[in-house]
Amino acid sequence: MSSRTLHIANHPIYAHPLPEGHRFPMAKYELIPGQLLYEGTITEQHLFKPEVCADEIVLWTHDADYLDRLHRQTLSAREQRHIGFPQSPQLTLRELIITQGTIDCCHHAIKNGVALNIAGGTHHAYADHGEGFCLLNDFAVAANYLLHHKLAERIIIIDLDVHQGNGTARLFEYKPEVFTFSMHGAHNYPFHKEKSDLDIGLKDGTTDDVYLGLLENTLHTLLKQHSPDFAFFLSGVDILETDKFGKLKVTMDGCRKRDEMVFTQLHQLNIPCVVAMGGGYSPNINAIVEAHCNTFRTAKHIYNLQ
Repeated sequence: MSSRTLHIANHPIYAHPLPEGHRFPMAKYELIPGQLLYEGTITEQHLFKPEVCADEIVLWTHDADYLDRLHRQTLSAREQRHIGFPQSPQLTLRELIITQGTIDCCHHAIKNGVALNIAGGTHHAYADHGEGFCLLNDFAVAANYLLHHKLAERIIIIDLDVHQGNGTARLFEYKPEVFTFSMHGAHNYPFHKEKSDLDIGLKDGTTDDVYLGLLENTLHTLLKQHSPDFAFFLSGVDILETDKFGKLKVTMDGCRKRDEMVFTQLHQLNIPCVVAMGGGYSPNINAIVEAHCNTFRTAKHIYNLQ
């Protein structure tokens, strides 16, 4: 057990022309690995840099016309507004690298129990369009990759971002091999919710005790009923009480206990897990980075990884 190694997908940050308001949250993708390296939780050997995901693999999930428009930079102004970013070749390239990072994490998780993507969790992307800062749905692409290569038969997606994984829910609406579970703010974006296999909409102001109690009971039941052989975990930290958009009252310690709960249950059942960071919009970026770093620290501890 102790000879197994933690693997983390890291990504270059491309200088695409983002509006000023979006540059702040993007900084976390550099700060998270920087903090983990500084404190000694990880070394450079834990990090790997993915290549670009092949179109053939993306097309098991996304429509050919949509992918072609991403490559040719022909998204309409309306489509770009829905995504929230202006289109650029660098942004499309980065999304393809992030998606490959999640696929690579699957192989590492099968071997070591868990692997984490510094980015990812782009759960608002649909087959034919992007929205909510998501171009391609990395969990969906990776899940279809596992099924295509017969590396998994029953997959669960545990989406604990404060926003419902609407794109993920729609993509797997008629695919019983993938169970979609989203626990999110009931009165938060997206305002039109899709139907996951299980949705739990939380009231504004939900506190640690309520949040963790619901999660523990629900996750235990789901894992028992559906017996997945692979899990994806979207560990968004926009559930924090400090988040600008989250509307919940989960503390930093509550967020850490959430991660501990998910990892412990999956680890006890020997279900490999791939993690993506998802959202986080606290005004103090130190809070965002600390909450995300807790996910990495907790994973390393629970799985006893070197």
